[in-house]
Amino acid sequence: MTMHETPTVRDAVPLGPLERTALLTAALRAAETSRPDRLYTDPYAAGLAGAAGWALLAEIAAVTGRRTDESDVPSTPDFNAIRTRFLDDHLRRLTREAGIRQIVMAPAGLDTRAWRLRWPAGTRWFEIDQPALLARKRRRMAESRPSADLRTVPADLTGLDWETRLQESGYDPARPSVWVLEGLLYYLPPDEVRRLLTRIAACSAPGSRIAADLVNTAALTLPEMEPLLSVFEGWGAPWMSGCDVPERLFDQCGYMVKAVQPGEPGADFGRWPDPVPPRSARGARRVFFVHGSLRVPR
Repeated sequence: MTMHETPTVRDAVPLGPLERTALLTAALRAAETSRPDRLYTDPYAAGLAGAAGWALLAEIAAVTGRRTDESDVPSTPDFNAIRTRFLDDHLRRLTREAGIRQIVMAPAGLDTRAWRLRWPAGTRWFEIDQPALLARKRRRMAESRPSADLRTVPADLTGLDWETRLQESGYDPARPSVWVLEGLLYYLPPDEVRRLLTRIAACSAPGSRIAADLVNTAALTLPEMEPLLSVFEGWGAPWMSGCDVPERLFDQCGYMVKAVQPGEPGADFGRWPDPVPPRSARGARRVFFVHGSLRVPR
């Protein structure tokens, strides 16, 4: 399949909010893969994105083109590339150095790390997401073999029974795991964010890890963010929450974490285009990459 080939009728899905954001991310990863200075290679992204994904990316590109005035809109492609590479490296370290053999992508979207990266023997990979998205990916990836023991879990992370479905799929709550919440938390209300983090901690064993990205509260209201946020709101996927002190949020939910901003050491890769505002600066938009461990009970 070429990068701009139109998807078949069978693979078409109604473009609800979740489908739009997943297709957009796939298109962003396909675009990154085509760059000579790419931070990673995702050979499956273009086929998963299809024509719909490229159209959504065009919408985003129209409002996030780099400008020279003071109201420069954040660069979505650069952010997505750095986030993907950051999490790639983080997961490889945890499996190879910490020996973790359970990875949970929540939600999975159209992510292909289970296929495009090599994982140690015995790694069990869980993908939680809505049934329609998992079915789309299953069809598209049918001829490709994952490098981990892949288990799909059709469930709503805001629903009542995903823990049961996850364990029925082979997840062992007595073994350490790493949970990846990529591109999720800003789409949830604050109380739902706390509820989800607490539920994840409750079904995780000592030694478990977590990784996530989130924005600060200013990113939800600053005028320069309005063009980007308006697109997501028009898709039915408004950004609903931000956090100024992610370490405190995760601590309250059972984790000890560190938060790093794109452009800081370990989260730059030579691609972040903007100055990194110090944490003491007020009124600046921020993105945080959060990673840490389940807190040991006192």
